[in-house]
Amino acid sequence: MKSTMSLQVDTDTLLRLITQLQRRGGTQDLSPAINSAIELWLREQTRLAKGCDPANIRGYQWKSLFLPEGTELRSWSYGDHNYARVVGDDILHKGRPTTPNQFAQSFARTTRNAWTDLSIKRPEDQHFKKACLLRAEIKRQPPGVAGAAAALCDTSAAALLTALQTQLLARPAAAPEPPPRPRDTTPGQGWDLPERRKLRFRIEDVAFE
Repeated sequence: MKSTMSLQVDTDTLLRLITQLQRRGGTQDLSPAINSAIELWLREQTRLAKGCDPANIRGYQWKSLFLPEGTELRSWSYGDHNYARVVGDDILHKGRPTTPNQFAQSFARTTRNAWTDLSIKRPEDQHFKKACLLRAEIKRQPPGVAGAAAALCDTSAAALLTALQTQLLARPAAAPEPPPRPRDTTPGQGWDLPERRKLRFRIEDVAFE
């Protein structure tokens, strides 16, 4: 027999889970659903790089490409390289926040495509690589594999609940309970006899007759 213990769950998260279970129908036992959520979270944790703490990770989300803190961005313009760096959740160039598109356009006399103009070097990378190539690598990854750092480290309650809802919806709904059998109203033996209370009498009525 498996041992169990009590855990504290945020009220809003618990209510959202109950609502989803009601929509799915069938069994609405919270314990299996919560166990599934924890198992899903544990599987996601095994995919994280060593030392990656999802609660503390910082970085800039550029469409499908996540740039963790410490990432360098490089632009080539008129024979010179220009650099920007991800600090916290912002991209800084000369101490001022910017975006990839703004950084690419700031050194050009014509319109530039930031995906093809910028080269990226993340903390774990050995060399700079074109942003468009990094984006293509993400698209080639099989569904369900968390290849980008954002997908790897995004373990918020909303993300876990979304994955849990998908898992719950994939399960076949439990068969509905059969309706109750109709009540048998066929008269039985003695049902046609008069009620006993109609034959009762008071003792004083007998004494004074």
